[in-house]
Amino acid sequence: MLDTLSEPAIVAWIGLAGGVVLGLAARIGRFCTLGALEDLFYGDSSERVRMWGIAIGLSIAGSFAAQALGWIDLTNSIYLSAAWNPWASVAGGLTFGYGMALAGNCGYGALARLGGGDIRAFIIVLVMGIFAYMTIAGPLAYMRIWIFGGGSAAPTPPSIAFALSDQLGLSLTWVGMGLGFCIFALAAVRRPIWQHLKTLFWGGLVAGAIVSGWIGTQWIATHGFEELPVVTHTFSAPIGESLIYLMSASGNSVSFATGSVLGVLIGAFLGSIFKGHFRWEACDDARELRRQIFGAALMGVGSVLALGCSVGQGLSAFSTLAYGAPVTLICIMIGAAIGLRQLIQGFHQID
Repeated sequence: MLDTLSEPAIVAWIGLAGGVVLGLAARIGRFCTLGALEDLFYGDSSERVRMWGIAIGLSIAGSFAAQALGWIDLTNSIYLSAAWNPWASVAGGLTFGYGMALAGNCGYGALARLGGGDIRAFIIVLVMGIFAYMTIAGPLAYMRIWIFGGGSAAPTPPSIAFALSDQLGLSLTWVGMGLGFCIFALAAVRRPIWQHLKTLFWGGLVAGAIVSGWIGTQWIATHGFEELPVVTHTFSAPIGESLIYLMSASGNSVSFATGSVLGVLIGAFLGSIFKGHFRWEACDDARELRRQIFGAALMGVGSVLALGCSVGQGLSAFSTLAYGAPVTLICIMIGAAIGLRQLIQGFHQID
């Protein structure tokens, strides 16, 4: 395969395949961050939150199993190679979660909605991608570096599994897989979950998409000649990267990120066609659109500060058991709870 396709093209195809699965999961399996939190806080249902728990647990177990088999080296990921900044995780998570509630979607959810014909989601995707790159290397980068520093390499992997393995003298594989299966069990043991096999099915497929990203990009990094990063799915900076590629394709190359973003759009389109839900939708309320634009901007900034979005930290970073993953995910939930309360109960109104 390396003889017929360029290495960036191969990782783009890997990203596209996993992205299609994630797009289908969003449209058919109803795998959605904000939707799960709305169900939990206001719908008296924990099923979609437990779907997330299943996906997190299996992605952890799968990643550490792949590490044991020599298929991946998790220390090559950005989550374990960069030093953890707890304040950035807290600030970024709260900002992202609040923005997600205002926008009505996370970046991944907006892509899934766009694939189903929602033109409002295009605005969210566009604004989020622009503000993410403004925070990475644009005008907002100066403030980010001034407040949180420029980042540094981690002396040791900032991972719960690596720390427990070192402190307790236990096998890294068993620690990681054990924690993963514990999270899976907590999400799946309640009887109702077994009555909804769809929840298990889609949670497992999402986990498979995350792990396949690690394995595929690690294989290319090991056997290829170009220095390509070991990554998996996230939807903050990759949206901005995809926008840049659209504007500079002749002098740029595809990547895992661009393949992943396109894959979600394709998967969501196919899923919406399958369910009979595809239809063009536009925003007819200027106040709603203004709120969504503001929320998208917050998501772009918050995702860069936290080093990932709800998928990037909540699944991809969590699959490595990075210190920042549970902290960021909890802060995203808190920020979303505040935003949802603001919108639903109206203790403070944005007009």
